[in-house]
Amino acid sequence: MWVSLALLLLGLLTALAAPRLLSRADWVEREPVVALWVWQCVVAGVLLSFALSMTLSASTAWQAVRGQLFAPAPRAVVDAYELGTNGPWSAVLAVVLAAGGVWSGAMLGREIGAARARRRQHRRDLLVRSPLLPGERPGSERLVVLEGERTDAWWMAGTTPRLVITTAALRRLKGRQLDAVLAHEQGHARARHDWLLNCSAALAGGFPGVPVFTAFREEMHRLVELAADDVASRRFGRLTIALALVELNEDRGVFGPGSTPEADLPQRVNRLLTAAPRLTAGRRLRLTAAASLVPVVPVLVAFVPALSALG
Repeated sequence: MWVSLALLLLGLLTALAAPRLLSRADWVEREPVVALWVWQCVVAGVLLSFALSMTLSASTAWQAVRGQLFAPAPRAVVDAYELGTNGPWSAVLAVVLAAGGVWSGAMLGREIGAARARRRQHRRDLLVRSPLLPGERPGSERLVVLEGERTDAWWMAGTTPRLVITTAALRRLKGRQLDAVLAHEQGHARARHDWLLNCSAALAGGFPGVPVFTAFREEMHRLVELAADDVASRRFGRLTIALALVELNEDRGVFGPGSTPEADLPQRVNRLLTAAPRLTAGRRLRLTAAASLVPVVPVLVAFVPALSALG
């Protein structure tokens, strides 16, 4: 029983401490790709801690689960886990954690379904605004130009991803700025940022009172944009993508006083223009390796009694 409680406490400690540590880190905006990986490892570590705690609690509470899980294990290993004690509390903990897991899966399924429905609706709207020409197959073009007075450009995910851009945006974007916008949107598509956004939205929507999941969703929305900005800036320069962002969003009042849905755009442009130096390759590697250990720790904790018994 103590192992399942230790795993539960480890998950809670990670969920509480990691967002605070990451919010104080001075390297997050300089290395958004590394920060994305760290956040994924943190959330994976939290979920894995709860899943292992649920499994061991269920093994303590019910003989059927214990028999399946520890069937090939030596007797000394089974005794090391002290299974069969604290049955009622173990059953309650296992049921609560299992319910949380089922709810998480349901929320993820709902989020994926909603995202697919939005994509289908966007495709229908696109066909209305840009009907197919005779002999043209749907989805055959990777660039779609829409007539419109609003400067806008976005990447439409799907089996054949496409960049959709309005004529107003084409008039505003000059020189290589259009190429930079295209590289930005391709950066989202190649890194499958839509999956990160779906997963973070599912966890935050399913558990609105859990700070780590709320922070995960907010940071995913911010970091994926920074990562895509960096993809474009490495190919076309920071000034080019910064000017493209200004041209696309200047008429929306983003850079004036007041709060707008794109309130982070001034910070993104300022980040591109200030050009803070990247971390060294060695430090990026150390951060990546340290983050990769976060999901490993719950597994090691779960195997401590077994390793002690066999050692």
